[in-house]
Amino acid sequence: MSPSTDLIVIGGGPGGYVAAIRAAQLGMKVTLVESTHLGGICLNWGCIPTKALLRSSEIANLLKHAGDFGFTIKGFDIDFKKIIERSRKVASQLSAGIGFLMKKNKIEVVMGQAKLLGSGKIEVTKDGKKTELAAKNIILATGARARSLPGLEPDGKLVWTYKEAMVPEALPKSLLVVGSGAIGIEFASFYRALGAEVTVVEVMDRILPVEDEEISALARKAFEKQGMKIMTGATVKKLDKNENDVTATIEQAGNSSQSTFDRVILAIGITGNVEDIGLEKTKTKVEKGHIVIDQWCATGEPGLYAIGDVAGPPWLAHKASHEGVLCVEKIAGVKGVHPLNPANVPGCTYCTPQVASVGMTETAAKKAGYQVKVGRFPFIGNGKAIALGEPEGLAKTVFDAKTGELLGAHMIGPEVTEMIQGYVVARTLETTEQELMHTIFPHPTISETMHEAVLDAYGRAIHI
Repeated sequence: MSPSTDLIVIGGGPGGYVAAIRAAQLGMKVTLVESTHLGGICLNWGCIPTKALLRSSEIANLLKHAGDFGFTIKGFDIDFKKIIERSRKVASQLSAGIGFLMKKNKIEVVMGQAKLLGSGKIEVTKDGKKTELAAKNIILATGARARSLPGLEPDGKLVWTYKEAMVPEALPKSLLVVGSGAIGIEFASFYRALGAEVTVVEVMDRILPVEDEEISALARKAFEKQGMKIMTGATVKKLDKNENDVTATIEQAGNSSQSTFDRVILAIGITGNVEDIGLEKTKTKVEKGHIVIDQWCATGEPGLYAIGDVAGPPWLAHKASHEGVLCVEKIAGVKGVHPLNPANVPGCTYCTPQVASVGMTETAAKKAGYQVKVGRFPFIGNGKAIALGEPEGLAKTVFDAKTGELLGAHMIGPEVTEMIQGYVVARTLETTEQELMHTIFPHPTISETMHEAVLDAYGRAIHI
């Protein structure tokens, strides 16, 4: 069979659909194969609907402190069902929007389960019917799914993954969150704001373990102030499911205890969707549940590529989209394409307070042998943060003392997930402290903390 199209993309998430659009822009004939719904996990069960939920929790927090702003609100009711419904409507709207983009870019969409047949061919199964397609190049963007551990398997009723946690029938009174990465902490923040008693168990010695240690410590302090119970250096050894709740056996510092919760959320990482897609018929390698790729997203099989979560960390939608574009541009022979630099991929956690970062932590920079200059600026010194009633936060910068390179930036506080992009641009442009110092930041904005954190690294901070 001769190839009937230039490119087949398997998976319609933020990696796959972006790759398909960019390929179409470059004049390729593209077919996108999706098994379930356009937009993938991100638009339907991840990034977008969780942000809709978290917006509701932000409003709940504001209502609780309405008195500080001169408003008297004598209690308020939470329509939990409506909160969930709004989240689903937002997801549906955006998923439908992806369908429009496919039509606009003349991308053929084939719904069904794809499987590689080798030699540039795939088989798509839908309702028992099989169709064979062929292309010069194939991109795998099959995503990932939640991990589970023996004895901690989710059942969809009492023990949830992120998917069940987004569409519960009722607000649980008590909740155990296993894992304190971005997913676990976001759900912990959401449910706590709405009144659930939340316990977070983390096996590492601190929460948000990929973040800078100072930021992790400030986050823990903020969460505990909100009433969360946090157990670090702890392990959930067993979950005993009762009729309507779960008894967890938790081990910490050599001591074992048992507590009962209405529901449990597992947030202990993800693993790539590498099964049942025909990889055994190719020269592709799989390590630790993810497809091995080179700097251009190529696998060991000629003409076969992998992007996004299935190709390994960081497991972020914007990383998947970026890989989709660079992969397609490399295939098309576009000049000036650069490999992905993982150190320039920002990380954002949309809890309250928000957490955002890019590049090396202070500890990582020192371990890498850098002599560092570190700057810090607390939000209590920022007029806009005080005016908003959110003065708890910190901007932190890490510079190479010899060259002035911005090695990393780390933030906690209101809207830092929006502001971190300023530091990301700085790193992409290979900016030094000099350019950042000479940049004018508007007043009054919280972004002024970013400027002050740069100045502080060199002993020039103005407002502290």
